[in-house]
Amino acid sequence: MAIVLQARGLCKTFGAVTAAAEVSAAIEKDSVVGLIGTNGAGKTTFINMITGYLKPDRGTIAYEGRDITRLPPRAITRLGICRSFQIPQLYGSLSVFDNMMIGIGIVLRNAGLAGYFARGAAPVPGFGRAAHEVAEHLLGRFGLAEYRDRNAQVLPGGARKLLDIALTMVAKPRVLLLDEPTSGVSAEEKFGIMQMVLDAVRAEGATVLFVEHDMEVVSRFAQRVLAFYDGRIIADAAPQAALADPEVKRYVVGNRA
Repeated sequence: MAIVLQARGLCKTFGAVTAAAEVSAAIEKDSVVGLIGTNGAGKTTFINMITGYLKPDRGTIAYEGRDITRLPPRAITRLGICRSFQIPQLYGSLSVFDNMMIGIGIVLRNAGLAGYFARGAAPVPGFGRAAHEVAEHLLGRFGLAEYRDRNAQVLPGGARKLLDIALTMVAKPRVLLLDEPTSGVSAEEKFGIMQMVLDAVRAEGATVLFVEHDMEVVSRFAQRVLAFYDGRIIADAAPQAALADPEVKRYVVGNRA
């Protein structure tokens, strides 16, 4: 399978703290990869380097064969790498539909089509549809149509997560990084929310990397697991093999034998 994202020898230190030590990983197109590790293990540093929020001291990052190591975050987003955050980034006083329209407006502005957006005339890049049609399409895809006219600040926790991820999809990403997509979601909802997210995101053609502390979610939904400890990747394998690795059991999930 084709490699969409390649990290080679990434190193990053903050004073005496090593946040990344020779981190290398090749992410295959259309895959679903789970990133696990305790707090401070290096997962977020890895994501921040991929998305341009941090620059590695050494090493390179390539996206579809292009070196993006030194590009700023906005340029990386425009290339097709997007992320969601652990805490949803929403316009709380606006409706769900208006949140989507603002996100689409930003995409059109970045494409030099802001004037057309005001008249509702420009097809959204990657979708070939008018802005309001794309908004309705994504709300349906993420199971949010029933919340269309509700203010984002009064949504249930699971719906807030879904809206935050739906907003990232207006840019039609090729690679989507999700930061703890089930955090703040009830135990009863977590599997349904994660299934909804992956079905929606993959239907739009995105490769997925997700950070997660819930090993039930990881084992059920990841096709591959990168386990981080002390700034290093200590396991890179299918979930069953990665979670059974002696170092992962010792440093990440705990030895429950």
